[in-house]
Amino acid sequence: MRQTLDGVPIDEIAIRRIQAHAPDDGLYVAFSGGKDSVVILDLVKRSGVPFDAHYNLTTADPPEVVYFVRRFPEVQIHKPRDKDGKFMSIWRLIRKKGMPPRRNARFCCEVMKEQGGKGRTVVTGVRWAESARRSKRGLYEGCYKDGNKHYLNPIIDWTTADVWHYIRSRGLDYCSLYDEGFKRVGCVLCPMSSKTDRDIERWPGIARLWERAVKATFNPGGAWDTEEDYWQWWLSRDGSSSKEELPMLFGEEDG
Repeated sequence: MRQTLDGVPIDEIAIRRIQAHAPDDGLYVAFSGGKDSVVILDLVKRSGVPFDAHYNLTTADPPEVVYFVRRFPEVQIHKPRDKDGKFMSIWRLIRKKGMPPRRNARFCCEVMKEQGGKGRTVVTGVRWAESARRSKRGLYEGCYKDGNKHYLNPIIDWTTADVWHYIRSRGLDYCSLYDEGFKRVGCVLCPMSSKTDRDIERWPGIARLWERAVKATFNPGGAWDTEEDYWQWWLSRDGSSSKEELPMLFGEEDG
């Protein structure tokens, strides 16, 4: 496990990155309640730069994560809203879209998580080691949807071992789900996760809400005979299906 890079402690390098990219109006800290965001929040505090921290409630969050986030008074909790300002749960969003979110149709993140920080520098805990997709991310990058919004990922080159070493060496609190063997603490039944059986067993109430919402978008004239077939297909995380093969899912409702 490394603790320095070219003789400089990696946490000091991260703090310098934060200080170097901090704008006059301060940083927008994206706090998810996960281990990486716990590290980011502590590093930003240590950097001395002005900041405000934000957590976007998706309504599919594990209750343990929500309870954990509430222990940070400096973190603002935002409930999702539609264009009219009405509360928008993920279950209502699915019905509005007429389809459940998929690996190749992740509208849930776009609506529930990525609306904040417009025109700001958003600090995240994104790391190259997390996934092949994130391995292409940069230290400081622009947002392709908002030319005035930028992302700063100060621990982008940290390993998972680096993250845990920092948490333990600093005595930082973290979500209890990690002690139960969870590697990530994102949304229950997240389309990007294959741990569906585990999530259904751990949070049956939230799983039932998913089931009702997904089945509500069932198309009797489509490729599935019953609502249950459709639900089981969604749970299977079959990433081979294309838009051309599933036209009833990827129509104008995805606009």
